[in-house]
Amino acid sequence: MSNEPVMQFVGFKVKGLVREYTFTVREVSIEPREYTLAIANEAFVAHRVRYQDAPDVCSLKLRRELAAHANRPSGTHYKISDAELVDYKDAHAPRRAKYPYAKKAALDY
Repeated sequence: MSNEPVMQFVGFKVKGLVREYTFTVREVSIEPREYTLAIANEAFVAHRVRYQDAPDVCSLKLRRELAAHANRPSGTHYKISDAELVDYKDAHAPRRAKYPYAKKAALDY
């Protein structure tokens, strides 16, 4: 069995100003820990993040926190910043396809 922590998405709750995403982290012979990550509702309305991407955004943030603190971060509640949303959107933006009718380079015979 691996010593790596297992992270599981539990669900979310819609609050007045935020959506809270809950994760459980389990490790061998240690009690499971619960973490909550919040994204402002306004970020969804302003199209800075999509509803279907929110658990992935939160998962990446939690993985960074776990890695930075040897799987023992001091906090259990985190807020996703606008900068983190921009980073996620940039990293997951679709690649631009090459124009299929571009001019081909002239060949000299």
